[in-house]
Formats: sequence, structure tokens, C-alpha cells
Amino acid sequence: MAPYAAREGVDLQVVLGQSLTKSVMKVAAGRLDLAVAPPPAISEMKVGTGPYKGSPEQAKKLSGDLRALFGFFASAMHGIVWADSGIESWKDLKGKRVFIGPPAGSAAGQAAGMIAEASGGLQAGSDYEGIKLPWGAAVQAFQDGQFDVYVGFYPVGSQALNELSLQRPIRILSVSDEVIASPGWADYSRQQVTGLATIPANTYSGQVNADQAIKTGTTLMMVVTNSKLDDDTAYKVTKAFWDNIDAMKQANALMTPIDAADPFTGVNVPLHPGAVRYYREKGIEIPADLM
Repeated sequence: MAPYAAREGVDLQVVLGQSLTKSVMKVAAGRLDLAVAPPPAISEMKVGTGPYKGSPEQAKKLSGDLRALFGFFASAMHGIVWADSGIESWKDLKGKRVFIGPPAGSAAGQAAGMIAEASGGLQAGSDYEGIKLPWGAAVQAFQDGQFDVYVGFYPVGSQALNELSLQRPIRILSVSDEVIASPGWADYSRQQVTGLATIPANTYSGQVNADQAIKTGTTLMMVVTNSKLDDDTAYKVTKAFWDNIDAMKQANALMTPIDAADPFTGVNVPLHPGAVRYYREKGIEIPADLM
């Protein structure tokens, strides 16, 4: 997005490798202008729980200063096992060691919730060992045999995951249509603010069950800013993203799931007035709860 924002007169300095839950606090405090934010983290920030339990009052107060520009589909949850592990479905996880995400953040809750629904009720801690490690250490730990199942959060078609599958054949676990149609899955999706992703057949070269499409949960993200950001800048950043989404998809296929028809995917804080101006110009109806 940065080159397109530059055309609108906005200089974006992009910093990678940050903890999103911490970045959201920095945005709310005015120390950053923008951040990608997981909606479940915002929910916890509003009540001072989860990663914000150490300073709950500050988190609750600062959450009121957050404003959204847009939301989008992000990474699909890939339930990965080695092809020769004997694990062929989510129900086979009982008694296994399962990586579910980092120690802090929203991923572990999202992964554990999906496992509970897809497996018929298996719970981390009692039915299987839920392992938490930093993202960077997880892939190597899986390759070293430190756990049996790796719930990796990747955009569909990730080259990094494709390279992993070429080193040693993998199987990706799918959520059944019956589970997806159940009230429990709907409750999980609402509580954890997740969507539904389909990994098309033959997406990964070394996947032994590549002849079938895989259905799984997907994370939703949004770009947030501070209520004090000037309206014109918020408008230009929103415009830069949506007016150029097709070009960005052509440049980066991992952005393909982003749906321009639903710019409020996962958004759970009020929109910034500058973003509201853009959507009104485009004739896009804005949900009342986001005003």
C-alpha cells in the first residue's frame, strides 16, 4: 500500500516484526499512526483482559481512542502434520503435542477454539498439550519433532509453507462441512472474530491430501489509527488501499482473499471520520455501530 499512499501525499514508514497487541496500544497512545490489529485483541483491550491484564485500566481507557480505516481477511489457520504421523483428522489430536500460537496475542485462543469445534470438543491442557512458542521458533521446533501438530497462520498459497512441504510431505487437516454448519462453529467465529477460508486443491506441492480442498478458519485483521489523526490523512490512506486493491492483488497473490465488497470485515471499533468520508463518496453503506 505504501507506494499508492505516496501518490496521495502520505509517506508510510512500514515497520515489520512487531507484536500487534503492543502496536495497538502504541497507536491508542499516539506513539504510532497506524497498525494492523487483530479484532479479538481489541475486544480484550476494551475490558483489560488477555495481553492487557497487566495494565487493565490503561488499556480500557486507551481503547476509546482507537478508530478503524478498514478490515480484511488475513491468514488461514493451517493444521499441519507430517504425512507419516498417523494423524488424519482433528479428532486424532487427543494426547498429542500441538503448537497453537505465541504466548501472547490472540492466535492461541483462535487456534484452540477451532480445534475444539473441529475435533468434537478436545481441549488444550486436558485432552492435548497446547504448546506456545514465538512464531519464529515454531517452524524449526516442528521440524525438530518438538510437537506433533503445527497450527500455522499463513496466507493461502504461502511460499514459506510450500517450501516446508517440499522438505518432507505434509498433511493439512480440514474442518468438516457438518462442523462449519453447526451453531458451535458460528459461536466460535463470532467470539474469536474469525472467518472461513478454503485452501484450493493442489495449493502446496508436498501435501499428500492435495487432491482435496481444505476448509479452515481464517483470521480477520483491520487497520486502526488514533482518533486524533487528521481526517485528510485517514481519508487518503483508506483511498490508497481500496482504489488500488486490484493492482495490489496482481502484485501479491496472497492478498486475493481480501474482499472490496466488505471493507468492514472484523471491524469492532468506530470508523475514523476520514474513512467515513471515503465510504460515503463511494456510496458504501456503513453499519450504524461503526459510526
